[in-house]
Formats: sequence, structure tokens, C-alpha cells
Amino acid sequence: MTAVNIRPESVETPAPEVRVALKPFSLNPGMVNGAWWPRSRDLTRELPGLVAVLDRSWGEIHRVTVNVRMWPRIPRKVRTGAHTVRLGWFDAEQDPHDLCLISHTSVPGRWDLLVVPPDTSPERAARLMAAASEVGNMQTASALLASSMDAPSDPAWDRARVRDWESEGGLTPAMR
Repeated sequence: MTAVNIRPESVETPAPEVRVALKPFSLNPGMVNGAWWPRSRDLTRELPGLVAVLDRSWGEIHRVTVNVRMWPRIPRKVRTGAHTVRLGWFDAEQDPHDLCLISHTSVPGRWDLLVVPPDTSPERAARLMAAASEVGNMQTASALLASSMDAPSDPAWDRARVRDWESEGGLTPAMR
């Protein structure tokens, strides 16, 4: 994981830290290059800080595409402090939990981030961001999100499941 909780420098007004985790460079980056955990579903408010951080890491971002199901309002352009980014939107053509960023000045010129839903618990968000930024991970954004639903977020809950399993005959005396 390259970056988490980075304060953007080029945004004109003080902004909260950007919650982003990026994969290190890889010849085979997989379906996502990391994850972003916005605080709301307001692209006008959330995107400038992310773009300011990524401009320093990846080169100037010119265009962002999102899925219409994830964001209630999608502006055509967003001012990021240093420049303006054009936004595009898709429905079936783009994974609902994917944010695609495009730069005309760097190679590669396209990056995809898993968008962790704003209302996600901190524990689950941390797992998602770690998985999305892991080199070798080949899952899509939606597959990562779905797989995190299977992982227990609370160790006490997991212990309770094991106790239930044992009480129903899941653990034989030879296994104890």
C-alpha cells in the first residue's frame, strides 16, 4: 500500500485527508490499482482532494469516469484546485464500484480504483483497501467488495460461529 490518509496540498480550501491506498507499480496490475474511501457520495466535494493527491503520484488527471448507480449527482466538470477534470458516466459498461482516472501526460494513462462506499465500517474499509492495493490481486472492484462481505469483521462473531459449529457436532473428540 503506497498511500493512506494523504492531505492534498493544491486544493484551495483546507480539505480532509484523502483516504486512498495505491498498488506499487507492477507489470500486471490487475483490475484495480488501489482503493479510495470517500466520506460522501458528493463528487464535487470528494474528487478534488483525490485528484490533487493522484496528480502528484500519477501525473495530471484529465478525465474521470464513474458508474451512475454509485453517485446521485455527476457534474460534467470538477475544479480540482490546479485544473479542471472532466467527468463521464456509464451504467452497464463500468463496474459500479470502479472509479476510472485518465491522464494524457503519463504512462500508463489509465488507473482504476475500487470505491469503498462511504458508509463502510472502518474495519471493513481497511480490509478492502489492503486487498485492492495488494500486488497480485486480480479481482474486479465489485468482486473485492463482495468478497469482503464473507470475511468476519468481528473476532467475537467468528468465535461465536465456531462455538455454534462445535455445539452442532462440527468438532469431533479426535479433533480437539
